[in-house]
Amino acid sequence: MKWSIHGNGKTITEGEVVAPDERLHWPQTISIGVQHILAMFGASILVPTLTGFPVTTTLLFTGVATIIFLLMTKNKVPSYLGSSFALIAPVTASTVGDDFSAALGGIVMTGAALFIVGLIVAKTGTRWIHALMPPVVMGTIVALIGLNLASATLAPMRDFPATTFLTVLAVVLSTVAFKGLLGRLSILVGLVIGYLIALVQGQVDFTPVGQAAWLGLPAFHTPSFDFNVALMFLPAVFVLIAENIGHVRTVGLMTGKDLSKFNGRALMADGIGTVVAGVGGGSATTTYAENIGVMAASRVYSTAAYWVAAIAAMALAFLPKFGALINTVPVGVIGGLGIVLYGMIGIVGARLWIEAKVDFGNPINLMTAGTGLIIAIAVTQDLVFGQFQMGGIALGTIATLVVFHLMATVAKLRGTDLTQVDA
Repeated sequence: MKWSIHGNGKTITEGEVVAPDERLHWPQTISIGVQHILAMFGASILVPTLTGFPVTTTLLFTGVATIIFLLMTKNKVPSYLGSSFALIAPVTASTVGDDFSAALGGIVMTGAALFIVGLIVAKTGTRWIHALMPPVVMGTIVALIGLNLASATLAPMRDFPATTFLTVLAVVLSTVAFKGLLGRLSILVGLVIGYLIALVQGQVDFTPVGQAAWLGLPAFHTPSFDFNVALMFLPAVFVLIAENIGHVRTVGLMTGKDLSKFNGRALMADGIGTVVAGVGGGSATTTYAENIGVMAASRVYSTAAYWVAAIAAMALAFLPKFGALINTVPVGVIGGLGIVLYGMIGIVGARLWIEAKVDFGNPINLMTAGTGLIIAIAVTQDLVFGQFQMGGIALGTIATLVVFHLMATVAKLRGTDLTQVDA
């Protein structure tokens, strides 16, 4: 909990960065902390908005999870744990009306599984993860999550086409029209512009805002547990693993420090944060690329700024009127943001293939990706197998893992493996 002052505490020397164990003077540190709140804000409030979870409760647990993360990584890995998009599909599928206790149970089980993986990684390293999920598998799992969610945007496109597509236009244009922090906040900018467009069309109801109190506790809910639900949430564990390990590696590269020894701690911390969120009624948490953008632009990697962001986010959770305002975001705006975000999730999977130079001339890779994607896209409602129910994401993930490892094993045994799929 101690940080040394970087330089004169006010400016950063050219070519240097403020390390995680350093900080600027508190006014500058608080300013950076506010930027981190803004960076994670648009995406983090969108997750509960899409799933129907209480916004203020989710915000509270993002702050709690961030503090857990900072403590467990010994204040050496700067990160804000915002709401994870990887769990939107299973949360939506396991929510019935206003009852999302089963979804919370799935979130708790996801966090517990992630914590166990973190324990193993802390002891053995990450080589087994790369063996289980080579780039073709990991890219497919990420892509199929985004593509499976595509059907959720159909109703807004049909019922509120102007609001939906103008929101999409606002997001994509603000991404390239603005520079610096504002450009990285294109989701938040698009939300505001889309909200104004819906307001002009009379699609916003402020009645709940007027009825809400200024100060009050966020709404807490308790989980219930179902094995069928656990199967739906399983694929998200793989995504959270990749996000956390990728975050630690990226921050290490940007600060010039080897942080790989914190991989296990990062996974365990996110696992605990997700369990705590699920127990209380919040969304699952994960590291955020948006906050990496703020660090890259400001050259400030101080964990002190993340303490500021976490505490401020938790304070917002005790403003019911603020939560009620967020809940007035119209369906058309949510649909427009969903089109962009779900599409980005899908393309991130393809980017993993490209960066790893996955060879789709190899039929093992080609069939692995093709099989998983088609199943995930086709299955929009749960299929029943005896006593079990599984959705498209769970089935697609299982198919991806089975097809790859089955084909790779048989190819090696038969000597037909001509393209070194292990690489």
